[in-house]
Amino acid sequence: MTRFYPLEDRQLLAVDCVIFGFDNQDLKLLLIRRNMEPASGMWSIMGGFPRHDESLDNAAVRVLKQLTGLVDVYLEQLYAYGNVERDPGERVVSVAYYALIRIEDYDKHLVREHDAHWSRISDIPELVFDHRVMVDKALRRLRRKARIQPIGFELLPDTFTLPQLQALYEAIYQKELDKRNFRKKILSMGLLDKLEEKDKTSSKKGAWLYRFNPEKYQEALANGFYFSVDV
Repeated sequence: MTRFYPLEDRQLLAVDCVIFGFDNQDLKLLLIRRNMEPASGMWSIMGGFPRHDESLDNAAVRVLKQLTGLVDVYLEQLYAYGNVERDPGERVVSVAYYALIRIEDYDKHLVREHDAHWSRISDIPELVFDHRVMVDKALRRLRRKARIQPIGFELLPDTFTLPQLQALYEAIYQKELDKRNFRKKILSMGLLDKLEEKDKTSSKKGAWLYRFNPEKYQEALANGFYFSVDV
């Protein structure tokens, strides 16, 4: 049976992407200036509408690529937002995602094209509609999962120092961690490969470089390993 719905019952479906990055000091959020009414000129997270032949996940991947030029990054569906008046322009239901990207890898030209800006998590400006609600929920999800899964490594370059790794966790949780306990815990997991080279950008002595080994992690999981970081 064919059903016809009145025009005023039309609803739009959108995807929005909360994009986190880490610059070796601060956890940051990628924002754009909204270029349409309502709320033109205000800060917004990146979003778009799925195509007719496109899944929600693929739409989120496309939106992320349009802004950063990146594919094959950590991307997770977060929550659906459907309050009737969440968008004053039209009835829009949005499915939010959050992404973790390596901040040195994104396409700077694309970011400038979209008038995008990295904002520190501790200094987020006012956002349009319910985007701050989305960001806060994504941050809570990230904090919960970073304790029990090694997703934090998605924010680091391929090789990193232990001070950089500790700085990442301190940025995620906005708190200072005990250096000795953190390093002991991380190294005891046996998931890092120590390289035969140092990073000497911050001191003459330098700090040893490490690389996260996903194969070791998967093998450990199969043997009952439980990833846990005390924060």
